Amino acid sequence: MKNLNVCKASNRVSKNTVYGYINYEPMKKYPSISAIILIMSCSACAQRSPESGNNGGKHEQTAAASTDKVVKSDSEWQKELSPEVYQVTRQHGTERAFTGKYWDNHEKGMYYCACCGNPLFSSDTKFDSGTGWPSFYAPVKESNVTEIKDTAYGMIRTEVLCSRCSAHLGHVFDDGPKPTGLRFCMNSASLKFEKK
Repeated sequence: MKNLNVCKASNRVSKNTVYGYINYEPMKKYPSISAIILIMSCSACAQRSPESGNNGGKHEQTAAASTDKVVKSDSEWQKELSPEVYQVTRQHGTERAFTGKYWDNHEKGMYYCACCGNPLFSSDTKFDSGTGWPSFYAPVKESNVTEIKDTAYGMIRTEVLCSRCSAHLGHVFDDGPKPTGLRFCMNSASLKFEKK
């Protein structure tokens, strides 16, 4: 998560800032368990090498976006979205594994961007990745998502954004099933589901 407010006196992350996402206090009490969780998390999120070069920790665009852009100021998004959706989609946050409303959804339908309604993924491409996040092997249309290189937190990953409004959706990895071999690991908070 980016820009967490940390109290200098106690080194505690403000729960108001992160909206109840990851609490780092238990990690300090149980470092060996924390190390195991970290190793498991890294192996579950095998890295996919994007086709672009290193840019010093910033995001670099690697795919063309849709032409009907939705552009709003940060304050407009903050007023319009719930705190959870704002944190994930506009602040590039991540919800905890196995907590989102769609990670275990098996209904047939379409997943849309929670911010602008852009169609993103079909339930036909959804699969159980075992990671605790909704996972898909392909978007509805490649042009509906944008992939950018993400070097935040000392890792090289490929971030996935909505091509219409630039909402952070999640990341894509190359450990998915056939026919694409890709795993679009999305945050439930960035999606809206409509049944067929």
